[in-house]
Amino acid sequence: MTRSPSTLAKASDVVLGYGPHIALDRSSFTMPLGGIIAMIGPNGSGKSTLLRALAGLLRPASGTLTVLGGDPGAARHRVSLVLQSMTVTTGMPITVAEAVGMGRYAALGMFRRMRPTDRRRVREAMELLEITDLGRRHLTELSGGQRQRVYVAQGIAQDHEILLLDEPLTGLDLVSARTIDRIIHTERDRGHTVVVTTHDLEEAMAADHVVLLNRRIVASGPPAEVLTRRHLEVAYGLGALHAPREVGSASMFLDDPARLPPGVPTPRS
Repeated sequence: MTRSPSTLAKASDVVLGYGPHIALDRSSFTMPLGGIIAMIGPNGSGKSTLLRALAGLLRPASGTLTVLGGDPGAARHRVSLVLQSMTVTTGMPITVAEAVGMGRYAALGMFRRMRPTDRRRVREAMELLEITDLGRRHLTELSGGQRQRVYVAQGIAQDHEILLLDEPLTGLDLVSARTIDRIIHTERDRGHTVVVTTHDLEEAMAADHVVLLNRRIVASGPPAEVLTRRHLEVAYGLGALHAPREVGSASMFLDDPARLPPGVPTPRS
């Protein structure tokens, strides 16, 4: 009898990078299976790289990384990855419904003929992300928030147990942000594991498990144990953390340039 894995991912001295460039240096950590996992850190800290490694798209340069108890590549059919930015080709008129339907490609086989169950999965995903009325519109006709909802719907339509989201709420309108945030919690309630990269400290505090990193894992565990003043100052640098009261209060925030609105100059150190 095969035992089900109790962890989403486990790493030992793992190094991740692209050629000579190291994005995440020797790090060891464990991510639990189930709930919402937030990965937080400054720009260039290795969050997106680690997300790709969990999806089986990037092999470690050294060390070991297992996902669902085995090689990340072998678990790819159980993982759905939604990237932060995706290129929309203007010369290829893909509608919203077609884009969401692409989430079923892995299950359709060579001829990609939609079955009733596939069409139902696409329809349900579009309803969940509130984009049914946009079904015939081209992706280039949508706002940034609407497009992000389409990409999340595509990820939801795919067969998965693990949903990986790369900064899904960054720069979105209020309606899109609320819709995607609701989906994140709905996925957890369905028994799926959701891994979200974020720059938002409050979002990380609301997660079940937090991974704090800056080109290496600084801390991994429950929010109260990871998001301490000492850990945050290690990850972001002295002076980046503003916490007039205790860590975890609404008054705490980070001077992270990635969270500044467009056109606002980066604070000088």
